[in-house]
Amino acid sequence: MAETILFVDDEKVYLDYTCGLFENRGLTVLTASSGIEALQIVNQNIIAVVVADNQMPGMNGLELLAKIKEISPHTVKIMMTGSADLATTLSAINNGEVFRFVVKPWKDTEMVKAVKDGIRRFRILQSLKREDEFVLHSLAQTIELKDACTKGHCDRVATIALQIAVKLGVSENKQEEIKFGSWLHDCGKIGVPEAVLNAPRQLTEEEFELVKNHSVWGCTVVRKANLSEAVQNIVLYHHERYDGRGYPSGLQGNDIPLEARIVAVADVYDALSVDRPYRSKLSREQIIETIDGMRGTYLDPEIVDALFAVIDS
Repeated sequence: MAETILFVDDEKVYLDYTCGLFENRGLTVLTASSGIEALQIVNQNIIAVVVADNQMPGMNGLELLAKIKEISPHTVKIMMTGSADLATTLSAINNGEVFRFVVKPWKDTEMVKAVKDGIRRFRILQSLKREDEFVLHSLAQTIELKDACTKGHCDRVATIALQIAVKLGVSENKQEEIKFGSWLHDCGKIGVPEAVLNAPRQLTEEEFELVKNHSVWGCTVVRKANLSEAVQNIVLYHHERYDGRGYPSGLQGNDIPLEARIVAVADVYDALSVDRPYRSKLSREQIIETIDGMRGTYLDPEIVDALFAVIDS
């Protein structure tokens, strides 16, 4: 499939010229005339290379590339600038991980080479990412070995959460982060004793307080692994409640990141669908009735509706 490149410039003449320059080169070319428009495009598409002007009204190129780094870390970033001074260069490298600079007005050969090099780097990063996925998935499966009752739980949560995300129109980039976050949402349980995790009864208050630490411990793990903010949000906040009575931070409603609210619903659904030491799995009708009763208290009502749409389909 052809990679997609995005050109961002408030001057239409540059956008038109670059579109023509990369016509018939086997690439999909998108354009944006502002940073806000560019972020909307990056949120909805897998962008291999973004080429952004630095001097734009509103959000400048430095700010834009730093934001793209957060939401699409594998997108390769090239900056166009009319004045590549040292301060601009250092800031761009430190904040936006800029791959190349192209000084305006640029030569066609320079721009084409920069974009080709960027595409090559993107392909390398995609290859590395596939290996990272294997490592992340293996880590999740290793953690599940501590708790025999949750074998396959992370995979199932990921499957359900992704189906919910599609129903809600979540971008492909965010869907990928939801997959990783679902795999790792319980990774902090590595610090919880197996005797507590596998207790064939309801936990004591002291034991439950210990288990509650797993979200903070897990977030520390994924943060040190330099995983995205969305993955960190899922691991840290998937036990927050919609009414604000969850843990660890007591966030309420839409203050809980969307990705964490999605995984919370998927997590509850899967937990009710399997046998646990202290109870048997519920029937389909019982699961729907139970989750419907958690609407607006434990769970986001809109995401519950999306789950029920997934179940019906």
